[in-house]
Amino acid sequence: MRLIVGLGNPGMEYADNRHNIGFKVVEKLVGRKLKKLHWRNILTAEKDVGGQECLVGQPLTYMNASGDAVGSLVSHYGIALQDILVVCDDMDLPFGIMRLRPSGSAGGHNGLKSIIAELKTDKFVRLRLGIGRPPARGSVIKHVLENFTAGEKKILPDFINQALSCIHSWVSEGVEKTMNQFNQRNNA
Repeated sequence: MRLIVGLGNPGMEYADNRHNIGFKVVEKLVGRKLKKLHWRNILTAEKDVGGQECLVGQPLTYMNASGDAVGSLVSHYGIALQDILVVCDDMDLPFGIMRLRPSGSAGGHNGLKSIIAELKTDKFVRLRLGIGRPPARGSVIKHVLENFTAGEKKILPDFINQALSCIHSWVSEGVEKTMNQFNQRNNA
């Protein structure tokens, strides 16, 4: 079984924030089928992706405690590290650009820091979705917790669909082939 987790913050007040793009991707992947696990603070759904069974998750913890939810799913279902994909925002990438990586540091992302601390490794796949940086001297926290701009909202559906194509490729083709296909395309 593969695990695909989208990161974000729970609650309607955060629903359209840049920090919640991971939530938006997994919600589009499974529709409204996410349901709360009775034993953990996470929404999950099972989804067949390219003929492979996948568990899709959305932590109900805040971003900084995402590792608790991810760690409990990994432990409960016995999911191998190479079968985990975390979808999250990335300020170091311009809006609309994505990068798939087989492992790596948290890069300042508190959700990834929490997952790395819980799993005691950074050896899991992550799909980083660019949200851009705040304007010069702008607050990082304010930037990630702001809603997408009108211009970004026009591009967002295509960006989410591109992320879904990347996820489908990761499941069926593996990380290396998917990186070669999707990371190069975004450099153009």
